[in-house]
Order: sequence, then C-alpha cells, then structure tokens
Amino acid sequence: MRPPVTDWEHDFDHFDERWSQDPTQLWSEIRATCPVATSQRFEGGAYFPLRYADIYAIAYDSEHFSSQRIIVREQKLPVRGMPPITSDPPAHTPARRVLLPPFAPKEVAKHEPLIRQICVDLLDAIGDRREFDAAVEFAQHLPTLVITHMLGVDEKDGDLFRTWIYVLSTQSVQDPESALSVLGEIESYFKRYIELRRQQPADDLITYLVQAEIDGEPLTERHIIGSLLLLLVAGIDTTWSALGASLWHLATHPEDRRRLVAEPELLPSAIEEFLRAYSPVTMAREVVEDTHVGGCPYAKGGQVLLSFAAANRDPEKFDDPDSVIIDRAHNPHAAFGLGRHRCLGSNLARLELTVALEEWLKRFPEFDLVPGSDVIWSEGQLRGPRTLNVMIHASDTTS
Repeated sequence: MRPPVTDWEHDFDHFDERWSQDPTQLWSEIRATCPVATSQRFEGGAYFPLRYADIYAIAYDSEHFSSQRIIVREQKLPVRGMPPITSDPPAHTPARRVLLPPFAPKEVAKHEPLIRQICVDLLDAIGDRREFDAAVEFAQHLPTLVITHMLGVDEKDGDLFRTWIYVLSTQSVQDPESALSVLGEIESYFKRYIELRRQQPADDLITYLVQAEIDGEPLTERHIIGSLLLLLVAGIDTTWSALGASLWHLATHPEDRRRLVAEPELLPSAIEEFLRAYSPVTMAREVVEDTHVGGCPYAKGGQVLLSFAAANRDPEKFDDPDSVIIDRAHNPHAAFGLGRHRCLGSNLARLELTVALEEWLKRFPEFDLVPGSDVIWSEGQLRGPRTLNVMIHASDTTS
C-alpha cells in the first residue's frame, strides 16, 4: 500500500488516488502555494514544476535535463532506449529525422479511409445496445487497430498490445519486474518480425525501419526495436486516453455535445480544447547538472515530472484555464509536448480523434454516463478513462 499524501507541496505522488481522480483541482491548490512541488518518495528526489514557462524551459534544456529516463518511479528502471524520445543530442536529431516521413501530414492523410472504417466497424459491433463501456469497446480499440495495420502485423495482436501497455503503465508500479518481463516479450516479438521483413519486405513501418539508414548505415536491431516500442506505447495509450477523455467530457457536458452536433464545423477547435484540457501525457527528465529554473533549484540526480497537462492549466498562459471552451480562439497548448521531443504522431492522433468523434456523434448524438457508474481513470503519467459506461438515449439514436 502506498502511504497517502498529506503534504502535496513537499511529498507529491502522481500515483496517489486523488491525483488519478481529479488532478486539475489539486494542481491549482499546489500552484497557489509554490511553483515547484518536490518529493523524496522517488530515487534521487523528484520535482514537479507547474508553470508553463518552467516546463517549457526544461523541455528545451538538454544540457541540464536528460531525456534518457522518461518515467518517474521509486526506483529508476534500467534505461531501455526508445529513440528518439529517450535520445539526447546529438543522437536525437538523426533518430527523429528517420521517423518523420511516415508521420508527415500527407502520409497520415492516406490512413483516413482505414480509420473511418475501423470506427464504423467498432460502432456496428456495439449495435443497438443502450449501455456499454465506451472506453473498453471503442476508445481502446481504435488506435490499437490503426497501429497493427501500420506495423503490418495481425490485428488480433492488438489484444496482446493492450496487455503489454497495461503492465507497463499500471501493473509495473507495484511490480517493477513485470515491466522487465514484458519488455523482453516485446523485444522477442519484434525480433521475429524484423527478421521476417528482411526476407519478405512489405509496405509497413517495420519494413520501413529495416530499410532505413542514418549517415549511410542501416539501423541497428536495438534501434529498430526501440523505435517500434515507442510507436507501440506512444501510438496507442495516448490516443485512447485522449479519445476516452473527450467522450467523457461530451457525456458530462450536454451543452457542448449538442453544440458540436449542431455545428460540426467547431470540431477542430473542440478537439484542440479537449487536448489542452485533458492532455493525457506527462513525460519525465533526469537532472544531469545542478541548475535553477524560474528561480528554483534542481539538484543533479533528481527526477522531473514534466507535466504538459499542468502546463495547459497555467492561468499565466491561458485565460480561464479550468473551463473547457470548445471554440477557444487562441490555444497554444502543449498536449503534444514541447521542444525537440514534440510528438511525432500528432498528425495521426488528431486524425484519429477527428474521425472517431465525427462517426460517434453521427451514431450517438445523445448520450450520458450510466447513472451511478464509476469512471476509473488510469494512474501515473498517462491519464485517461479506463472504464466509461455510457447510456445511449434510444429516442435520439440515429441509424
């Protein structure tokens, strides 16, 4: 059992139940008393900056803050590279450049028919049921199936992917060894596909990486596996969390839902606002040299919880930051990160969210949460609803 937090300013814990259920109110309370919370629960000590400006500065400062450890835990797990997200300069730039072409806007746009068909199929499978779990039966499946198609693997392996992600993001908090075991399974899985694609190239991301080069040299197997692990983790849980949170908002804010149904042209700005307000991703850095940011000290060896979600709630950066305004005109949110590690898959994530909400609202324009049902949110550095039991209003359901 984790001891409960009684002093969030000096003993924060992002695995605490209060953080998981509603961190935004908690962040406002901390921000009112200090710009950076600290904690000794984590090896080397940990820092949690809450100001957009400080988070921005740290994200751009690779001299003092390393990206090689991107998870804040009690004990630092052995570094398992996932280039480019765990890469520091100078290795970062070529590793990122390799992955840019498949995620360029024109390439991503080619996946829209597939994404739309997946959404339609998932909604068809729900059928005319009036109550179901929108997180489990819709949000979690869409990005998983998209990634299986992009990787060129059996879509049935999506169930395996979701199991791996659960272990890495949730189970490993209490059982660190489970993470090492799953990482071994993932490595063996991708090794088989790498060897297969060397012999039988296909039009997929695994083949693309097998054939890619940096400075005229092919990528090492370790580099390929790390990049595939990144695509697996970053391409699935982040998007299903963002989609689940968007559906939760629409289920609990009927005025916004009905406005989007009546004014579908607002969907792009609404999606940006959902991303700002419910940013799923918090990254981490390790302090590699003593430094100060925003007047606050950061000691070498410490871990930094780099919360883009907290940055997006900073009243110094956003007007009325705790209100979700679906037609917000100026929205420079940090949901996809800041600096050199800004999310490579942002174009794909936006497309998946757009198509998913379009198809959902066409099918289910009127819905809310099942009365009395609990919404279970994930814990730790990725936040989104893991269960979202919704009720469809039969009289308003369209075919």
